[in-house]
Amino acid sequence: MAAAQDGNGGAYRRLLGEVSGWLRRYFQRRLPPAEIDDAVQETLMAIHRRRHSYDPRLPFAPWLAAIARRKWIDQLRGLARRPDEMPADEIAVADHEAAVTSASVLASLIRRLRPAEAEAIRLVKLQGYSIEEASRETGQSPSAVKVNVHRGLARLTAFIEKNHDVE
Repeated sequence: MAAAQDGNGGAYRRLLGEVSGWLRRYFQRRLPPAEIDDAVQETLMAIHRRRHSYDPRLPFAPWLAAIARRKWIDQLRGLARRPDEMPADEIAVADHEAAVTSASVLASLIRRLRPAEAEAIRLVKLQGYSIEEASRETGQSPSAVKVNVHRGLARLTAFIEKNHDVE
């Protein structure tokens, strides 16, 4: 990726080829067969759009996995919007029950926050935006984004500590 960022087209093509194989295996374990190609293509496009955000001083695999995970969740949301098209037994996510449940619980907790706090946490902590990117996305100043993340996490912690039934 570092070579690709430096303009090496051959390295970029090689990277996309290797990443495609990894993505295909990743999505085969998580999605119905009819959804795999779309998920791979969507993820490759996201990598292309976000390639400037990769820091070559950091490992590439976690950066790639974070993008793939977000695209997997997007695909699951898409499947949920059209339930009649896909038989439930075709969805290969049984081994991810805990992750899906956790995401659902987290979403319900985040809905209890103030909108500015919820949005800052979604962007910075869940989607991996930098403070500056979240600031541009929300129109909040960078310091307001930091404060909203901090206050929102504190409120989430307090809520969880007061409600023992939250897993």
